[in-house]
Amino acid sequence: MTQNPPDLRPDLARASVPDDRRPGQPTIGMVSLGCPKALVDSERILTRLRAEGYAISPDYAGAEAVIVNTCGFLDSAKMESLEAIGEALQQNGKVIVTGCMGAEPETITGTHPTVLAVTGPHQYEQVLDAVHKVVPPSPDPFIDLLPARGVSLTPRHYSYLKISEGCNHKCKFCIIPDMRGRLASRPHKAVMREAEKLVEAGVRELLVISQDTSAYGTDWKDRDDKFPILPLARDLGSLGAWVRMHYVYPYPHVRDMIPAMAEGLILPYLDIPFQHAHPETLKRMARPAAAARTLDEIAAWRADCPEITLRSTFIVGYPGETEEEFQTLLDWLDEAQLDRVGCFKYENVAGARSNDLPDHVAEEVKDDRFHRFMEKAQAISEAKLAAKVGKTIEVIVDEVDEDAATCRTKADAPEIDGCLFIDEGHEALTPGQIVTVEVDEASEYDLWGKV
Repeated sequence: MTQNPPDLRPDLARASVPDDRRPGQPTIGMVSLGCPKALVDSERILTRLRAEGYAISPDYAGAEAVIVNTCGFLDSAKMESLEAIGEALQQNGKVIVTGCMGAEPETITGTHPTVLAVTGPHQYEQVLDAVHKVVPPSPDPFIDLLPARGVSLTPRHYSYLKISEGCNHKCKFCIIPDMRGRLASRPHKAVMREAEKLVEAGVRELLVISQDTSAYGTDWKDRDDKFPILPLARDLGSLGAWVRMHYVYPYPHVRDMIPAMAEGLILPYLDIPFQHAHPETLKRMARPAAAARTLDEIAAWRADCPEITLRSTFIVGYPGETEEEFQTLLDWLDEAQLDRVGCFKYENVAGARSNDLPDHVAEEVKDDRFHRFMEKAQAISEAKLAAKVGKTIEVIVDEVDEDAATCRTKADAPEIDGCLFIDEGHEALTPGQIVTVEVDEASEYDLWGKV
């Protein structure tokens, strides 16, 4: 399973990067790897560069230097990042590296000693300094005007909205707190100001992201609300766009967010990283070991908002995971009936405490459990989607070509969930449009329908 989805790479995806270079304008290319949080960092870097008079190229062509924003979460992702750096060096020659893997500069320079600079995650000023040294800025104050929305690496109708950085959890398999630090929440007003500008610029869907979304604001000592994510969710919901919540840990106060979903203020969608279900496995992960109570929470969420969609990710083959523990996970999944499920095979990550745990699981056992897990998850997804045939639902249009319009329902986040395809009468549709569709066909992960 790739850790750097190609559709999130602006050099491969539908990036809305303005290509309006003037003669002699310095030009920078960008390759953005990893998760949506890294994509937001890339957008901020490019927005700053645009404001300084640089033109932006979504690929290597014509760029005087290339920034590679790396992913360093898993070893497989690090390998992809190193490959991308090598590709950029081969295609362009002048490469500046930033992002999560930049926290290990010796790993990068050991493999690619000719890179021009290496900076860590969200070190925007250092990236700009490195660009200035390689390609000096040459702004024209009468021409280089920054658009209201800045530079976007996603289609114009949706945007990621990062509300905090860092994480206070100490999961043994994760090194994000080491790379990105402890929880640091953006001020409520700053988040709302950015969201308002995005909606004014035509964004129809806001994807709320962070390392720990439900903990937003709990790092503020003198706060008016015990759980600031609740008023933030309601305020975002007042802007008239779809609001989708990602990376929500299942704290008890999440239940207080569900009424906003039932009222239609925010989308009835929760992306929650459960990771496992057996209490001993969760304990070895250093995660809350309350899988049974989680089932009660899921039941409560569905009672308050029957149309809620639940997505999660899990790790199989974690050190010490027995067949009994894995079977508990399968049984839990049967009971939870999650709508959208992803799975990772455990792998060691340099610096993670889980590396030192005893009883590591053999690769062939991990493969077997991965396939068994995904087989069950696929069967659940297939049954849930089949139940939608004949129903009328709202969808947002992502892309239109001569064959079909690719859309998403309220149950589908971009890049990670399924799609709904309209292959008849779609010619007049445009990206960002929200239309009502009757579902007439379903597969394991996707739907088909007609306007």
